[in-house]
This record gives sequence, structure tokens and C-alpha cells, in this order.
Amino acid sequence: MEKTYLLHMITPEKNLSAFDVNMAFDAGWTGVPYLGVNLDEVATIVQDTIFSRGPKGLKRTGIFIGGRDMHLAMDMFNAAKEAMVSPFDISVLTDPSGAFTTSAAMVATVAHQLKVNNKEELTGQRILVIGGTGPVGASAAVLAAKLGAEVTILGRAVDKANHVAELCNTRYGTVVEGVKGDASDHLEDLLPEADVIFATAKAGIQVLDETQVAAATKLKVAADLNAVPPAGIAGLNLLDNGKPLAASKSGAVGIGPLAIGDIKYQTQQELLIHMYRDGIPLNLHFEDAFEVAMKKV
Repeated sequence: MEKTYLLHMITPEKNLSAFDVNMAFDAGWTGVPYLGVNLDEVATIVQDTIFSRGPKGLKRTGIFIGGRDMHLAMDMFNAAKEAMVSPFDISVLTDPSGAFTTSAAMVATVAHQLKVNNKEELTGQRILVIGGTGPVGASAAVLAAKLGAEVTILGRAVDKANHVAELCNTRYGTVVEGVKGDASDHLEDLLPEADVIFATAKAGIQVLDETQVAAATKLKVAADLNAVPPAGIAGLNLLDNGKPLAASKSGAVGIGPLAIGDIKYQTQQELLIHMYRDGIPLNLHFEDAFEVAMKKV
């Protein structure tokens, strides 16, 4: 009798994401929840997991790290890797609140539109991440900076934006000052130099009106994650995927939240399947998600 595909789903929160649970089941896993987990408890859970199954069972066993904090999720991810004892290694995937697969999908769709419409790469592009102090904005900033973009994270409080930018640069190996922080109050000054805009603010908040879109006179691509009216970027619809923005004076195209969400869904599904299909232990986070997302666009 073949053993069940068991995915041990760890989160520091009081509940797992229902989205992640559905994704795990649809990918063939049976999810087992571990709620309210502290960082120092991860190693015990991992070792209880790996030492209780033989070689065939280990190939059908995985660890998923969730939560809402990007940095804590990566700390837990690293703790899980360090707790492995060869030859009892199993695959580990982290995707806190879907932030890593979402940011990967956003950066990948933008990179695709730059290549199709402008014959350009992300390298050298000036990117504004508006409302970028959360896990999606921060991980998108890291991905873009690693590809050579000049990234500025904008938040309501400049101190928080600077702190997030510093963490991006020091924790995740981006180029020195590859990610900068600034206050949303300075948006009007930054818009004329922006090549790309990522709108990653909370749902239901418009971060750019039509006048501001027009003020971004060098804008090439704008991506919006907000699926709750009003649109995060004026004139950008849910399903837009390379459609010109009516208010843009530079011929910029827009990517809507459902277009990004489609790639996000495919990416997370593919990563979950990779965990057992490849037959070898994998350690998967936002950079791996980006590689998959680029193939999906």
C-alpha cells in the first residue's frame, strides 16, 4: 500500500491560509496543520516528521512554511533545512500568505511585457513599489533588484520604508542600495523617472489616479495587485495583460490582478507538485517561484 502524500503545514499564525490548504489538496497533498508555531519549535516538528517514515515515505512527505511575515517565514525555512539529517531529507516550500508566488508572478509578468513591448530586460529599470512595505512588495523588490533594477519602496512612513529596504539589501543579498526606501509623500517627485510601477498596497486603495499615471512620462509597465474596487491604478482592469493605459502619455501597458493571479496560481501549484514529482529533496522560496513563473508567462 502506497503511503499518503503528507504535507506538514507550519504557521506562526492561529490559522493556516485556506487558499494554501486548497492548493495543497489540489496538488495531491494531504495537509496537516501546525498552528501558532514558534521559530524554536520548527526543528522538532521537522525531525519528528523525517524519522517516522522510510525512504519511500519520505519521497511522499514535505514541509510547507506559511504565516504573514516574510522574514520570519525565511527564518523558519532555514531552520527546517538545518534540522534535516541526511539521508532523511525532504522538500521544504515557503510562501507566506502567498506573498512569494504572488510577487514572483508580478515580476515575471512585468518582465514579459517589457520584453514584448520594449525589447528590454528588468536590468536598469527604475521601479517604484507603491505600498511596498508588506511581504509581497518587499519580495518583489528583492527579485527586481537581483535582476539589476533600481527599486524604491514607498510607504506611508519613511522610517518603515527605509527599514524594509535595509532588510531587503542585507538579508537577501541584493546589490548595495539595490532597494531604497522613501515616503509616499514624495511620489509626485518620483513618478517622472519611473519605468515600472508595482502597486502592492492594501485592497481597495487607489495609489495612482489618472493625473498621476499621466505624470509618469517614462512609464512602460504598471502592475496592480488590488482586486477590490477602486482599482489600485486608475484605468487598469482586473484582466488586463498588456493593455495600454488610457491615461498614459508614454504608451505604458497595464497588468491587472487577475492576470497576475493566474500566473501565481499556476506557479504555486507547480512548486507543490515539484516537491514530490522530482524525487529529490527541494528547498523552494521566492527565487524558485520566480523561475517557475517566468516559464508560465
